[in-house]
Amino acid sequence: MGGAAQAAPLPTEGAARRSWRYARQTGGVLFSVALTFLGLTCVTFFVGRIIPIDPVLAIVGDKASRETYERVRIEIGLDQPIPVQYWRYLMKVLHGEFGTSLITAHPVLQDLLRVFPATLELAFLALFIGIVCGVPLGVFAAINRGRWQDQLIRFASLLGYSMPVFWLGLIGLLLFYAKLGWVEGPGRLDVSFDDIVPTVTGMITIDSLIAGEDEVFWNAFWHLVLPASILGYLSLAYVARMTRSFMLSQLSQEYVLATLAKGLSPFRVVWIHALGNAWVQLVTVIALTFGSLLEGAVLTETVFAWPGLGLYMKNSLFNADLNAVLGGTMLVGIVYIGLNMLSDLIYPLVDPRARK
Repeated sequence: MGGAAQAAPLPTEGAARRSWRYARQTGGVLFSVALTFLGLTCVTFFVGRIIPIDPVLAIVGDKASRETYERVRIEIGLDQPIPVQYWRYLMKVLHGEFGTSLITAHPVLQDLLRVFPATLELAFLALFIGIVCGVPLGVFAAINRGRWQDQLIRFASLLGYSMPVFWLGLIGLLLFYAKLGWVEGPGRLDVSFDDIVPTVTGMITIDSLIAGEDEVFWNAFWHLVLPASILGYLSLAYVARMTRSFMLSQLSQEYVLATLAKGLSPFRVVWIHALGNAWVQLVTVIALTFGSLLEGAVLTETVFAWPGLGLYMKNSLFNADLNAVLGGTMLVGIVYIGLNMLSDLIYPLVDPRARK
């Protein structure tokens, strides 16, 4: 009896094992994030060296003397070995230093903080459209597999993949703005509403609500709705397709037949049980969709003159502003890393098995 008592693990030992397991998992996640971030900085650094743009020439101009060229080249560290240059670049990135933009003469980080909220505002509404419309359409296609409803939804999704976003944007402006007048034109606001709302979040729709400026809000909303719908259609196509695939997998499981045999309604089986299990996979899909919206907003922002990250990077690239291009690329990469971490944190909320 005494031996059995000695063999039983103490509660403190169990707590210590759990703490060690959590610490090991947390360390693994942090190591993975650090390794991914290191790879991201390597890619952006060496891409900056491969791009056929001379950063020194972009600073001094093509009419500068050879002495001026060499002096600036030494000042920005291009005379150092590549490993030394990368180490300096990594240290600057860790301190939030991406250099100075040649276009605005401001620190790149300051420019990114100014333009990024506009892209977030566009991407959030586009993602909302993609989720609210894409998930039900994907479920509806799965439960009508092979029927005309399924074929129609798959065709609409295929169009979303196939049509160039700039073409959709131009057609949308021509039809809904120029012809029908249902929405506002390019830009975020009419000129008459500029500088009325104080900047709090950088998102005009939210800032106008905080300031109680209803007229500014509706003007901003009708400027936002068309470009967000174009991007939302692209995200809807991807979300609907993946939802259909996940739901077909779930509906073929034995638990679906078992729950139906027990008398549960088909609506509850499909929309509660099967879709609930599919959400585990959809979390990653939605996170990556949001990241692709941030990355793919370049053409949309260009067509709609939307002053966000995409338009900023396009103008920077055309003006050989390498610091701004690499800074924007780094920001998008960091967002992707953050979205993957967020999806890992959400898993236990949608899948009870992950909590164990």
